[in-house]
Amino acid sequence: MLSKEEIRNLLELRFSKDIHKKLSEIPTPSVLKDIFKGATRIKEAIEREEHIVIVGDYDVDGVVSSVILAEFFDDLGVSNYQVRIPNRFKDGYGLSPDMIDELDDNVSLIITVDNGISANEAAKICKEKGIDLIITDHHMPPLILPEAYAIINPKQPDCSFPNIEICGAEVAWYLVGAMKEICKLNYDMAKFLELLAIAIIADMMELRDMNRMLVKLGVIRLNSSKRAAFTAIKEFYGKDKFECDDISFLIAPLINSAGRMDDAMNSFYFLRSKNINEAYEYLDMIIEFNNSRKEEERTLFECSLKDVSENDEIIVTWGERWHEGVIGIVASRLAKHFGKPAIVFSVDKGRAKGSARSVGKLDILSLIAQHDELLNSYGGHKGAAGLVCDPENLEKFKKAINQSCFLMDDLQTFLHSDELLGDIDANEIDFELLEILESFEPYGQKNPRPVFKIRDILVKNERLIGRDQNHLKLILQKDDKTLEALFFNFNHHARAGDVIDIVFSVSKNSFRGLITPQLLIREIS
Repeated sequence: MLSKEEIRNLLELRFSKDIHKKLSEIPTPSVLKDIFKGATRIKEAIEREEHIVIVGDYDVDGVVSSVILAEFFDDLGVSNYQVRIPNRFKDGYGLSPDMIDELDDNVSLIITVDNGISANEAAKICKEKGIDLIITDHHMPPLILPEAYAIINPKQPDCSFPNIEICGAEVAWYLVGAMKEICKLNYDMAKFLELLAIAIIADMMELRDMNRMLVKLGVIRLNSSKRAAFTAIKEFYGKDKFECDDISFLIAPLINSAGRMDDAMNSFYFLRSKNINEAYEYLDMIIEFNNSRKEEERTLFECSLKDVSENDEIIVTWGERWHEGVIGIVASRLAKHFGKPAIVFSVDKGRAKGSARSVGKLDILSLIAQHDELLNSYGGHKGAAGLVCDPENLEKFKKAINQSCFLMDDLQTFLHSDELLGDIDANEIDFELLEILESFEPYGQKNPRPVFKIRDILVKNERLIGRDQNHLKLILQKDDKTLEALFFNFNHHARAGDVIDIVFSVSKNSFRGLITPQLLIREIS
């Protein structure tokens, strides 16, 4: 049985190799290849009043990256620039040749944020038109890089950035840092910390080292933020204080929903709202997008379950004209539901566009790359990836990727080696344990939420909750200790009088100012 002190020690071990634990210790911009070359070119463009275009991406990371660079330009008094975030349905992903054709003839500099590392064709067109292209990205570079003026990406083979997974917003932030240095500015880089925290969590970056520190600081800044967008969210949802989980389950899904269902520029304008009335106008719209997203996600998740074989090691499923904006979320739900990596495709107009989500330590991008002969394109990072193939190759791809069993041992042992800390006495689950667990937040990639096991606990009461009655609420008793538990999307219906074993995490339940531990069940046996 684990004591609280043992739990604290086990969690501290996770960060024993972290190097950058303070803002003053993080790597400097100079370790990023091409960053000063790019920053110098931007400085020249500003001084010459050249027309600059920032090209972002339609997810949270891409929107936040665009906001960071645009806000920096505004603070500098730059007026001759525009922000272009591709529309998922009209433009597709990233900087494309069509998008370049749509730009004004006087554009002389394009800066990509959170995209561009695979934009070889677009880069070629930029060169032909005499447009300098600065790429800032964090996705895995292809073997042949685009011909750009500067490429700022920590994953480049000849880049000396430390071995830390960082998101696109962090790369954009570093570019601002390089600009600050080159322009000899007195500029507060910490003003973007709350935005960075949201992007890091939303893009499923590893929550160790620099990322962990930035998120912890960012959540503090989020709660004192004067941004109208965050004030509006706090007021609308009746939040006294934002927790780390509010980023994962409230703020990030809201920002993401515009790009998933309509146009991500709505989220860009929401985050840049100048006053509370403007913020509420965009928030109302974004909430509608998010509600539509939830409904679409629920429908597709149910559709996808029909074709899933529990014998598959990698879940691969598809459907005709499934909504491209939600297939990534459906993949996440499938991965969580089955504890296996999941890839979901939408088949439309002779093309199958897929979204992949990993579990545990598995590098889903590397796994996909092994089957590139069956794909038209792919990209992403360890935890999430996008891919495109011909519909006639879907069955072959599903079979091939399921035969890649060299890493299945990792999948089977992931929960027990990384998340499951061990058995715990029910009496150890109290407010003090909540405080210990809270001190090791944020939880996520490489710092999974701790999971415990209790054996032979009695079910005193059970009831179904939720609109679809698909969640289970239990009152449990072990010796003299009574505990409340929730099992979302349950797959085992425990009933009053049953004696069960449970695997669970512990969350904070706040009701009328009273904070109590609540168990979130992962498994019942």
